Amino acid sequence: MKLIVLRAGDVAEPVAARRGEFFSWIRREASEAWAGEWVEHDVRSDAALPGPCDADGFILTGSSSSVTERAPWMLRSEQLVRDIAAAQTPLFGICFGHQLIAQALGGLVAKNPRGREIGSVDVRVVAHAPRDPMFAGVGDVFRANHTHVDSVVTLPPGARWLAETDLERHAAFAVGESIKCVQFHPEIDGDAMRGYVEARAQLLEGEGLDARAVLARVSDAPHGAETLRSFVRLVAQRVERARVLA
Repeated sequence: MKLIVLRAGDVAEPVAARRGEFFSWIRREASEAWAGEWVEHDVRSDAALPGPCDADGFILTGSSSSVTERAPWMLRSEQLVRDIAAAQTPLFGICFGHQLIAQALGGLVAKNPRGREIGSVDVRVVAHAPRDPMFAGVGDVFRANHTHVDSVVTLPPGARWLAETDLERHAAFAVGESIKCVQFHPEIDGDAMRGYVEARAQLLEGEGLDARAVLARVSDAPHGAETLRSFVRLVAQRVERARVLA
């Protein structure tokens, strides 16, 4: 049993100095759902990318980079996403990861015309029958932590729109049964979110946002984190079914 976390970026410096990087945060939130191996691979490096069947599931992290930059490492990562999709290996995208997956599969990413979304924000689940299992254990409205400027403005062909916020129409989507993507950060807790807001306070004020008001609304977001755990549980269940059938 193996999960590979595809690292696409770094935590903001002041936060990373005392809290570490995305990999440790993801493991913290999802470890109870996964008894197997955790591996990190930095997709920005020159090292060969893993193959689409080298893990039971993949998680693609956030990044301060923009998918619109079309850097060589992003193009290589997009091809890996397409290979993973073709292999039907489970894949979970977080923020930048959500955006890169969308673009790799035929969607479009651009600067969010509604502006920057940062802080603890309510996410509304879009009604579907049946409800996507990623939202098992959360209500129709739940709190999640966000920090992004870009947005998936057009979903990939065949994608299911799953959730929205006041500023972000495509807060979550799925492709088939194995690919789940969220614009928010299920791995960011209240302390880390406050660190992000404080690190970017001057930038927020320059954009006309009230950084102190954003900071006052920050909280832990256990239901946002539950979407990540639900994905990991689905991977574990898939592994167990394959073991039983073998």
